Amino acid sequence: MKRLFISILAVLIMVSWAQAGDKGTADEAKALMEKAAAYIKAEGKEKALEEFCNPKGKFVDRDLYIFANDLNGKTMAHGGNVKLVGKDMSNLQDAKGEYFIKKMGEVAKTKGSGWVDYHWTNPVSKKTEPKSTYVLKIDDYYLGCGIYK
Repeated sequence: MKRLFISILAVLIMVSWAQAGDKGTADEAKALMEKAAAYIKAEGKEKALEEFCNPKGKFVDRDLYIFANDLNGKTMAHGGNVKLVGKDMSNLQDAKGEYFIKKMGEVAKTKGSGWVDYHWTNPVSKKTEPKSTYVLKIDDYYLGCGIYK
């Protein structure tokens, strides 16, 4: 019985580690953001925005992806859902009623970069979870890359 318990515990730990490995970290999100900013400088805005929308491209890694919004909240590129491109997301609220896209724009405008916390449905777990997105202002728009906590 003790062996069975230890075996089950070992399997649960391995599954937990495997699931944790499928989630991007804050450091990985910032690194992907830096890679995206460098790509804009090297290849130009239009080519970069196109690449950010590629679900199998350079800027999608597990649950991490790059999106770009203008400073008013209109989506310019989205690695997680290309159908959002061209849509004004400024009035989008999270599960607690917070206007998190507006917050992202404010952080970009006032600080240039930073983290914005909100609550969003995780597409893997289907549960509302705390999420944090790192935003970085570039010219008249900002890039974002988020993580589930």
